[in-house]
Amino acid sequence: MSYNCKNPEDLLRVIADNKIEMIDLRFTDVPGLWQHFSVPAGVLDSEAVTEGIGFDGSSIRGFQEIQESDMLVIPDPSSAFLDPFTEARTLVLIGNIRDPITGQPYSRDSRHIAQKAEAYLKASGIGDLCYFGPELEHFIFNEVRYDQGTNYGYYEIDAVEANWNAAKRERPGLGHKLRPKEGYFPVPPADALQDVRSRIVLHLEEIGIPVEAHHHEVATGGQGEIDMRFATLTRMADQVMIYKYVVKNVALRRGMTATFMPKPLVGDNGSGMHVHQSIWKREAPIFAGDGYAGSSEVMRYYIGGLLKHAPALLALCAPTVNSYRRLVPGFEAPVNLGYSARNRSAACRIPMYSPDPKSKRVEFRCPDPACNPYLAFAAMLMAGLDGIQNHINPGEPIDKNLYDLPPEELKNVPSTPGSLEEALNALEADQHFLLRGDVFTEDVVSTYIAYKRAREIDELRLRPHPYEFFLYYDV
Repeated sequence: MSYNCKNPEDLLRVIADNKIEMIDLRFTDVPGLWQHFSVPAGVLDSEAVTEGIGFDGSSIRGFQEIQESDMLVIPDPSSAFLDPFTEARTLVLIGNIRDPITGQPYSRDSRHIAQKAEAYLKASGIGDLCYFGPELEHFIFNEVRYDQGTNYGYYEIDAVEANWNAAKRERPGLGHKLRPKEGYFPVPPADALQDVRSRIVLHLEEIGIPVEAHHHEVATGGQGEIDMRFATLTRMADQVMIYKYVVKNVALRRGMTATFMPKPLVGDNGSGMHVHQSIWKREAPIFAGDGYAGSSEVMRYYIGGLLKHAPALLALCAPTVNSYRRLVPGFEAPVNLGYSARNRSAACRIPMYSPDPKSKRVEFRCPDPACNPYLAFAAMLMAGLDGIQNHINPGEPIDKNLYDLPPEELKNVPSTPGSLEEALNALEADQHFLLRGDVFTEDVVSTYIAYKRAREIDELRLRPHPYEFFLYYDV
């Protein structure tokens, strides 16, 4: 259940009227995982709502060192919802982080960065609102096992509906298995996860997140997608975190396990996060026009910004070593940095489902769901705004299947980075567009890059695949 709390008084009234027993305070670390701690409902008074509740920031990835560890989380009353998975009646509150010494918002708080990006859009005069609509793909498996030691390493995945189970004798052999790349859109019984996804959708809508559709995805063995209705930037980033939480916990309740790891299966499609985005000014869509595919000049400049800064963006939008198992030619991931209408082989697509100007948007297809959505959405907006401000021409559209073009026709089309290390190098060299308006700071960018290099790239050099499962299965 969601609550329409606008201020601390509304929040305290909801707690009392609904006999809330526990308050769960949540925020996102720099890599993008939800963190939380809980307090009894009586602890949350009006002072705690406005002044915050303390926690140890030195234990949160990318936050403080131990000598400066005290931090505050300031709950946002408008984010309140009843947790559908806890025994005690628990009210979840998403918060922002504040420094208790300066009293200022914490510069490494990714939710604060998303809010600054929205403020920068308004201050620029280009628009009043930006809407984001990500399509998060995921896998739900029946079993996952992995381990690595001095003398061995392995991972093992099982999914009842997968084709590799066709000959197994541990359970009744009933057929109806999905072959690789044939999971889109067969009905049950081949699609064995219809009821699981429906339950996820019902929980999301109870929480107050409207959903447009759900379906099985292309890969065999458990891949699915649930599409939330678009929302403003920070609110959609909140919803992505809620969505991941609900997917994982519904799966767990059914004796299954869910992951947003970009590429858990070799030789089959990975999980992407195609992000639809648009800008509005005075309640009018500024991406609609009479140009190519019904686009405006402003929209094409926005696309130009996305394409120009794509290598740096992908350090934030495709942020794991495993992301670049997905971003390879020959699968579903768009590795060619061009744009087109309807064409899903291009990095930027202009959907053509409706002639309504309100539906005009650009879909950036390179990101994946392992990202921190606050940082990824903010970075995409900043890249697009840089394109608008500097009139970056995206070039001519490419209305061909880029996967099938011969190499000589692709020689002038840039490609995505081939590894996380390449993307981090690109971000290091191309970060000025993120720093405008103090949306990102040099400290945030350098902290992010240092964490990724030390925690992921260096560790995987020492302990290569299958150690990726230790790092990424829980994203």
